Amino acid sequence: MGTEAGPTPGTDLAGYLRSYVQEMAFGDEEPGVVMDRYHTHDIAWYTDGIHLDRERLMAHARPARRRVTSCDLDIHDTLVCGDRVAARYTLRSVMRGRVIVNEIHMFGELAPDGRLRRVDQLTRTPGREKLR
Repeated sequence: MGTEAGPTPGTDLAGYLRSYVQEMAFGDEEPGVVMDRYHTHDIAWYTDGIHLDRERLMAHARPARRRVTSCDLDIHDTLVCGDRVAARYTLRSVMRGRVIVNEIHMFGELAPDGRLRRVDQLTRTPGREKLR
C-alpha cells in the first residue's frame, strides 16, 4: 500500500514524522485513512510499555484533533537501516492554552512496502508551561 500524500517511513523518516503528525492532528481525512497510509493494518505501537493497536491509536487521534491548536517537531536524529528505523525528536503541542513538550526516542520495524509495522518509543515530558 505505500503513500500518495507523503513519504513512507522507509524512504524519508523525517518527512514521515512531519507528515503523519500534521495529517493526524489537522488533516481532513479520517484517522484510519492516515493510519493506513503510513502503517500496516496490524500495527503494534508501544509507548512507554503501553500497547496501542490500530483502534486505540485512532481513538487517541480523534480527541486530539479537537484540542490541539498547533504542533511543531524538532527532529534531532533519524536512521533507516534495512527494515529498521530510529528517530529522536521533540514534539511541542499547544492544547487549550498549554504547551506540552515530549522528547521522543522511537524505534521501528518496517513492512516490505516501507510502512511501519511496529513502533517502540520512550517519551519524556520535561515540563509544561502556560501560554501567556
